[in-house]
Order: sequence, then structure tokens, then C-alpha cells
Amino acid sequence: MVARTYTVAFEGVKAHQVEVQCAITPGLPSFGIVGLPDKAVSEARDRVRSALTAMSLALPSKRITINLSPADLPKEGSHFDLPIAVALLAALDVIPKDYAETTLALGELSLDGTLVPVNGALPAAMTAAEEDRTLLCPHASGAEAAWVAATQVIAPATLLEAIQHFSGQRPLQPSEPGEVEMTPSRKNLNDIKGQERARRVLEIAAAGRHHMLMMGTPGSGKSMLAARLPSILPPLSPAEALETSMIHSVAGLMEQGGISRLRPFREPHHTASMPAIVGGGRRASPGEISLAHNGVLFLDELPEFSRPVLETLRQPIETGEVMVARANAHVSYPCRFMLIAAANPCKCGYMYDPAQACARVPMCGQDYLGRISGPLLDRIDLRIEVPPVSYQDLDIPAHGETSKIVAARVAAARAIQTERFAEHPSIFTNSDAQGTLLTDIAAPDAEGRELLSKVSEKFGLTARGYHRILRVARTIADLEGAQNVHRHHIGEAVSYRLTNASL
Repeated sequence: MVARTYTVAFEGVKAHQVEVQCAITPGLPSFGIVGLPDKAVSEARDRVRSALTAMSLALPSKRITINLSPADLPKEGSHFDLPIAVALLAALDVIPKDYAETTLALGELSLDGTLVPVNGALPAAMTAAEEDRTLLCPHASGAEAAWVAATQVIAPATLLEAIQHFSGQRPLQPSEPGEVEMTPSRKNLNDIKGQERARRVLEIAAAGRHHMLMMGTPGSGKSMLAARLPSILPPLSPAEALETSMIHSVAGLMEQGGISRLRPFREPHHTASMPAIVGGGRRASPGEISLAHNGVLFLDELPEFSRPVLETLRQPIETGEVMVARANAHVSYPCRFMLIAAANPCKCGYMYDPAQACARVPMCGQDYLGRISGPLLDRIDLRIEVPPVSYQDLDIPAHGETSKIVAARVAAARAIQTERFAEHPSIFTNSDAQGTLLTDIAAPDAEGRELLSKVSEKFGLTARGYHRILRVARTIADLEGAQNVHRHHIGEAVSYRLTNASL
């Protein structure tokens, strides 16, 4: 008779159910695993054998065959250890077969039978809930998986505890969800002295999830401004927090099972490779743009990133999704991030500083900023210059608005957008609106339309640039609480697009 239990195989953030079958038949003693396993799965037989021996359970001198169905789906990872052990124990009548068949298990086994936490407990719990099964996972992964309230999560610390639970000797209590992280950032917007225009643009970017490019001399405060952006962003909604945490779970970044309501802030170094930024590697792991999903991707020294890496950002910026294509896998990850970029005006950084005049002006700036392609630059809504701060401004005590005050205005603008797009489940902010929906919600008045027409003709705006100005103008109107888009909203939005950063 064949004993069965279930586990999952990961494809991006999707967890496909896998049936683990165990058959013990007469024949020469052997322990084989079939069903397209990788090296880690094939080695599970030795870990399972040792764990059972540690509990004084000997395998019979028969032929043991483990089949992972569907057989044509690649199986990768050490999380197959626990389901293989459960199926084998059910075949040996150590645990009831009906319990094993209603269980979805994942976890790695150490040689002494201790269960080791693995990545992906949260997506696995989602699959268990969809299939109406109980999730069995290591104790350290229980708090993470328990966030899916639709399924019962049993999290033993050892294989022996799992056996005692199934047999009814020592039933385990279902796991409780981990803590919600809401630690506020210690970085405050009023730390910024001067830079009133940059602060204003940062607020607009946060309110409408607009992409932003800051260009200025070294030390003008570009990185400092970007680092304070999370302090004015609204917390993740429960649905966003779960969606973001599923990506972090697959990447192994969930700490102690806690789900964070803070928006991700990722700042990769400019030497990062394309798989590190976009995703890839042997298992097509999520990259920085997916880890920044529903949050911020900060690229400091933007022209220093390699050209192929920057060009791969063009499609994800538009679609909010990235497809990692490999010879044996095509994995899709969500990546709806806010791009915040910073750049010096030239290689030395002082092209616009009269005190440190560059001898190669303007060629040095054109060569340096030429590394950023026009199509990528066209996708950035807000472009501003960040001038150096004078010594007089540095001596003045901080007197600007705090992050709490600005965050309240941002939250109010986001609430307006949430209500506006309530009937559009795939649209969350003004930056997501397009087509007839955009022209309906951001239609300017007659004076605004006239101004936008003149700007389009004089500066040769692309259709994408035209629509991005409308989106920014709609966000500016939302920050004011205005029902319609007026001329001054269009004028301000245009001013953030026609700067020296456009070169």
C-alpha cells in the first residue's frame, strides 16, 4: 500500500503542491527518490535515515521508493526532508496514514532529528489553506506561516515531537503569528537643512509613488533625502504586508516570523550584478527590485551602474512585474517599487559649482549622464537639481516640518487615491493610472490644458512624458485636496520634468 503526504515546490512566490508517495516493497534493500529531484532532495534519504536511527527506528530490509508527483516538475531544496520522513513513517504505520494525507509538510532534518527552518513557509501556508490541509513545519518557521489564518500550523521542534503529535501522545498547539514590526524610523525630515524644493518633491513622490531623480554636487544631501523617505511613507496595508512578506519569505529574509508593516527600502551598491538587481541565479531567486516591492529602490550614483542593469529596469518600471527567464524555468516576481535615483552632474561632480569649475565642461557632464538612456530617463516622473547647502544654512537650527507632519499629508493624499481607485483592484496610486482612466481623473482645466499643450510643442514631450506630467499634477492636486487639476498644478509638475537633469 502506498502512503501519501504533501509538500510544495517553489516557482518564484508561487508554491505548487507536490504529492509525496512512499511504497515499501519486497526486494533488495534500497532507498530511492524519483520525480526529478535535485542534489539536495536526493541527499534527503541519508538525513532521514540518520534522523530515524537517532530515534531508534530502523528501516526495514526492503525496497523503499519515494515518488514526488508530478514527476516532470523540478524539485529543489532541503525542505523535502520532512515530507519524505512523514510519508515513510506513514508507510511504516508509525503515524496514521489519514493524518499524513491531510498534511502539507516542509522542513529540513538534521542528523539527530531536529527540524531546521527553511525558506518559503509563508507561500507554503497559502497553498495549504487553498488545499484545505494542515501545515507541518519546523518550530522556527511556525510564527511566519501562522500569518495565514485560514490553515492550522503545527510546528514541532523535532521529528519525534511530530510523531508524538500525530499519534496523539503529546498534541501540539497551533502556532501563533509573529510580531508586527512597526518601529518608526529615527531619521527625520527636519534633519534636512535648506533644500526646500527637494523636500517638496520628496513629498510628492511619496504621495503618488512617483519615480524621482536627484542630481547635484557631492555632499548636497541627495542620499540624506532618500534615507528619510521611508519616514513619510504610509505603512503597508495588511494585503500589501502579506504580499511583500511572501517575497521576503522565499528569499529567506523573514526574521523570527515577524511581518513588517514598514515599506521596504533597498539600496544596492552600483557594483551589483544583473541577477542581484533583477533576480536570477541557479534557483531564479528574487532580486532587489522584487525585494523592494511596495517600497523604495534607491540607486545612488545612478550612472555608475552598468548599462545592461539600468536597461533591464525599463520594463519592470512600466509593468510592476519582472519575468526571470532561464533555460529550465520562467519565474515571475512582482516588483511595484518606487525608484529614487541620485547622480552627480559629471564624473568629478562639480560641473555647476563655480568655486570648483571643471575644465571639461560641458563634455564631462554629457558623457557622464549619457550613461542613462533616454527611454529610462523618460520613465522618471520627477527630476530635480539639489544644490549645495551654504554654511549659513548649516548653522541654523532645524526648523523645517517634521516627518510626522509631512507623513500626515501623504497619508491623506493616499487615502484620496485609495477611494478613487476602489473599483480598480490593480491600481493603487496615481502613478498606476493610465489610458482613459488617467485622462478622466487628471483632466486639467482650460488654462492648464493650454499650458501643457505649449510645453509639449516647445520641448517635444513624448506621449509617456505627457501622461507622467498629468499623473504628477493629479498628485499635487490631491496634496492640496483639490477636486480638479488646475494650471498651477500642471505648471509645478512641468517644472519637475524640464531641468538640467533631462540632459
